[in-house]
Amino acid sequence: MQTFSLDLTKKYSFFDYLTWINDVRCELVDGFVRLLMPAPLRVHQELSRNLSRPFVNFLHRKECKVYTAPFDVRFPKENKTDDKEIFTVLQPDICVICDLTKLDERGCLGAPDLVIEIVSSSTSKRDTQEKFDIYEKSGVKEYWLVFPYEQTISVFVSENNKFILKKMYAADDEIPVCIFNGSLVVDLKEVFIEELI
Repeated sequence: MQTFSLDLTKKYSFFDYLTWINDVRCELVDGFVRLLMPAPLRVHQELSRNLSRPFVNFLHRKECKVYTAPFDVRFPKENKTDDKEIFTVLQPDICVICDLTKLDERGCLGAPDLVIEIVSSSTSKRDTQEKFDIYEKSGVKEYWLVFPYEQTISVFVSENNKFILKKMYAADDEIPVCIFNGSLVVDLKEVFIEELI
């Protein structure tokens, strides 16, 4: 295993990623390292907890699973699942996986059903463009972009392999989760708690 002194212009695979020992969180996009912030801000962590709670409660003893970062999701291309042929590895803030055959001891191999990213000033472009495109092309069914300081969530659903904006929700709205046909509703009053910001 090697310490984190990588050439950020070099292309790496998931096989390489597994050999790194570091205190620096990172992701791979088409083989190139994307460094992550060492630790998210407190507001990010509290929103992550508040958003994951209704999913955890709803999915208790059900087939789908919910995971929070850090949790590796590998996105193979053309069904190439060998570690040396996987070049995109992301750590969504929250993801829900209903096809449990995608889960292994190292995370998820293939697109989750739902992904939630909490947007910050340092991740805005990546979450709204780069990751948006990866999730869309990979077959994620539902994608939420959470804007903490605006207290809004934009919900996108996949139609014909393209994300369509379903609706933008504000702090006192309720969001019916599309992948569960609305049987789970997330109350944003319980997410954007006043003392949070």
